[in-house]
Amino acid sequence: MSFRVASAPASGEDSLIARYFKPIATDAGAFSLNDDAAVLKAQGADIVVTTDAIVEGVHFLPGDPPDTVARKALRVNLSDLAAKGATPAGFVLTLALRSAEDAWLKPFAAALGDDAKSYGCPLIGGDTVSTPGPLTISVTAFGRVPAGKMVHRSGARPGDRVVVTGTIGDAALGLDILKGGAVATALAGDEAARQMLVGRYRVPQPRNTLAAAIRAHASAAMDVSDGLAGDLTKLCAASGVSAAIHTPGIPLSRPAAALVANRTIGIDTLIAGGDDYEIVCAVPEADFEAFAQDARKAGVTVTPIGAVIAGSAAPSFLDERGRELALTRRSWSHF
Repeated sequence: MSFRVASAPASGEDSLIARYFKPIATDAGAFSLNDDAAVLKAQGADIVVTTDAIVEGVHFLPGDPPDTVARKALRVNLSDLAAKGATPAGFVLTLALRSAEDAWLKPFAAALGDDAKSYGCPLIGGDTVSTPGPLTISVTAFGRVPAGKMVHRSGARPGDRVVVTGTIGDAALGLDILKGGAVATALAGDEAARQMLVGRYRVPQPRNTLAAAIRAHASAAMDVSDGLAGDLTKLCAASGVSAAIHTPGIPLSRPAAALVANRTIGIDTLIAGGDDYEIVCAVPEADFEAFAQDARKAGVTVTPIGAVIAGSAAPSFLDERGRELALTRRSWSHF
């Protein structure tokens, strides 16, 4: 797609595109952003399509640096591709701006181009519009998987292990710090922890190096964007199963574990907070060791946290004594 700017003269549009986006649209199928559409070659694979928008004041704060906003906009979509076992192939961008300012657009475009190159997901087109409302960035990303091999939410079976990547809850804590909440107060003397948690909120770490292992070993998978408890509930519902989770086994970062231990927060804050962009998947018992070995080779930490069980109830989260936690909410929700 060609970029165009609503309510702006063509020369202004052309200048904006030429200055910020043509330099990073290097894929041949983008046609230097001079046409009305792009070409994405299937290369004998299925094309996986995902889209996510991030909105100022909802997914990022008004004062967040433009480079982190760019990286988050692309990476939340890359996370979806990873969970489907897909290799990134390209993306289109819709950018709704209040104004076209070099001080914001230059670092935004530079970071976007850097991530596009690093993750092998080139910009191939998009649209720019003006808006009187909040800054909004929408990315539609495309990936490739061998025909019929995309990993669905459905497919989990009783006896599968429930596995998560990375650590859970850090992004929710980072947001609390930026908003000056209880976590900010508790970590006032630990700047390294504060910066790590804020970084986890602003710049997700999608697990694309794990895509092949997920495709080879997982019976079901999805990325954790709205909270582990809620997203696992969605996966189980799609699969027609339930799950029992050993809550003390959920992987936490050092600062998160300390905050739970001193009761600044409860574990429910971490498993329902959202913005983790980790992966939760169901892995058959017979496949787990091979999956864990592939994950080590991919440089991604994976942790079994429970098991898929028969039933239709929402997954239960059990404490160290096997008692079920009463969760007041399971995930972030826009509505």
